[in-house]
Amino acid sequence: MNGAPSGGDSTAPDSAWEELVTAALLGTDRRAPARLTPGRTAPAALLDAAAVMTVRRRAGLRPARAAQRPEPAPGDPRPALPAPAAHRLTTLLADRSGGAGSGRRGSSPDLMELLPQWLATANAHGYAAPPQALPALLDAARGRTDLRPAALAFAGPRALWLARLNADWRFALRAAPGGGAALPDAEEPEAVRRLWQEGLFAERAALLGALRARTPALGRELLASTWATERAEDRLMFLDTLRTGLSDADESFLEQALGDRSRNVRATAAELLSALPGSALAARMAVRATACVALDRTGNAPAITVEAPPECDTGMERDGVVATPPAGRGERSWWLAQLVEAAPLAGWRGRLGGRTAEEIVALPVADDWQGELHAAWCRAAVRQRDAAWSRALLGPPSAPEAGGPGAVSLAERAKLLASLEPAERAAWVAGFIATHGLSEAFQLLGVCAVPWAPPLGQAVVDALNIARDAGSYPWSFSGVMGLAERCLDPAEAVRLEALLAIPDEREDFAPGAGGYWAEAFQRLVTTLRLRAAMTRELAPPAPPTESPQAATPPAEPPRAAAQPPDAAG
Repeated sequence: MNGAPSGGDSTAPDSAWEELVTAALLGTDRRAPARLTPGRTAPAALLDAAAVMTVRRRAGLRPARAAQRPEPAPGDPRPALPAPAAHRLTTLLADRSGGAGSGRRGSSPDLMELLPQWLATANAHGYAAPPQALPALLDAARGRTDLRPAALAFAGPRALWLARLNADWRFALRAAPGGGAALPDAEEPEAVRRLWQEGLFAERAALLGALRARTPALGRELLASTWATERAEDRLMFLDTLRTGLSDADESFLEQALGDRSRNVRATAAELLSALPGSALAARMAVRATACVALDRTGNAPAITVEAPPECDTGMERDGVVATPPAGRGERSWWLAQLVEAAPLAGWRGRLGGRTAEEIVALPVADDWQGELHAAWCRAAVRQRDAAWSRALLGPPSAPEAGGPGAVSLAERAKLLASLEPAERAAWVAGFIATHGLSEAFQLLGVCAVPWAPPLGQAVVDALNIARDAGSYPWSFSGVMGLAERCLDPAEAVRLEALLAIPDEREDFAPGAGGYWAEAFQRLVTTLRLRAAMTRELAPPAPPTESPQAATPPAEPPRAAAQPPDAAG
């Protein structure tokens, strides 16, 4: 390629690239390339230079003076991808169309939106990434942060090797535990101690996270050994790692952290303790909260009465209650909410006449305290992952969209749903869609397990069919349609085939809406079939099985009678 800068060009690579970009933006008539090869026009010389510079930028190492060669790339012991799956990966990575969030998208699938699911399946099977796909995989992960965890897990150790050689991929080192450094195992106590004492913050945080995932007690003991000398911001980050493997064994350490100098550290310690229903802090919060809430039997029917705390004393502050409320919030209601959401939900049964969670939530609450009390119970149910209370606060799926008995918003309902088992979660959302349609269901669908269970998938398809029959454009349902492409069971493609025809349009239909809906359903069906093909391609080959006939040695044929040597002649 003529006119391109040579490997010995003294111009810094970044500045040379900026010059090319500027010339391309302004046009070669206004700014010609810095170097022109005789016989080449300015546009051709610009394209030549850009081609060479692109190769240089994508290479693992930019041209430079001779230096020590990099260490060879590490091996990857994982099994190789099946050939069809490797070809599919190349196709997915080559697509850069990126489906629009709204408006007309056409009938072609958005391949980049299939990449996360492909990566999840490949990682579940434990495959290694093809070496030739690593640059494109790292480029895709650089452009989309949501892809990074799965992409880097699939790319394996060679991605970190490449990232050390190309600044464009340094994000992989930042995302890797300890910046990609190898972490010592729990069975190497001296190496663990040395890294904890001498390592960089990222290495120490990665070490603590790894220990908490495998041996929570060892991670806690390591943190306790240097707790008093850590900086406040580091104490907060380290304390947050205790969420992994959190148990009653952590209570003593967390109780000590309640006396920390940093308010943020104290608040985090209190939150972790409140997630342990058997902790002393939870018991203290229960005493305070139940003192504010009582059952009134003097009226025609039992009701809940609320008397918010008159002050926020030092004990409450030590246990994580923030004294100053946000702007526009009353102090006493703010303190009450914090007490109730930190109190164990199991204690309300005894306080409120032995009633179940569902019966408690159904009780009227005097003096307009119901919204505040129920919202605090919602946060407690989410924090404690209490399915019975979550179920009670959600109410039936036919409840008004604004919220069930306790949920104050659809976002709150989505958090409560996460406490339920996947099958129950899907059934509840299916009932919600059957009652309210799809316009309010997007947040709820996002917490359902993938692929969607058959009742939920059927509810979504039925609701899309109803929306099509209403005669509006499909673009207002683009978010749900995008979720359906990623989350519907591919088996639903058979049911969707009946929706591919363009329906007869009534006079009150939006112009051309039927064609747009047919286009959207065609894209959905094609995407589901692609997902089914991806699953087949990624499936490990079945081990060979011996047929019953092969398992039994064949009978030895009868031997022919001996003949003289010349008898066959």
